[in-house]
Amino acid sequence: MITDPISDMFVRIRNANAKLHEKVDIPSSKVKTEIARVLKEEGYIANYKHIEDQKQGVLRVYLKYDNGKAVLQGIKRVSKPSLRIFKGHEELPKVLGSFGIAIVSTSKGMMSSKKAKEAKVGGEVIGYIW
Repeated sequence: MITDPISDMFVRIRNANAKLHEKVDIPSSKVKTEIARVLKEEGYIANYKHIEDQKQGVLRVYLKYDNGKAVLQGIKRVSKPSLRIFKGHEELPKVLGSFGIAIVSTSKGMMSSKKAKEAKVGGEVIGYIW
């Protein structure tokens, strides 16, 4: 049993990225699908798709590379089940001096910190991507 499924997703992506795999399969959920959507919108992954399975389904994430080098350099979980981190729109962090993004779960859905600032909504900071 996995205690923190989002952290498990980040670790799977980080490990597959380090080994230059084309894709990685992750047990699917709505939250993980939304995180994958944000990663695709921001250009950190090539694509993703939901594959129906007997139980809960699989989220297949296609990783993105540029001349043999991974586009996604780092991924870190911030808010954990034991310690939730919430920020207002004016307090949302800049990751690596705005070279990266923070994924934020807001009342208007999952979005990057840049879009959350534009929409002037805060929320739970899920993780940092650079």
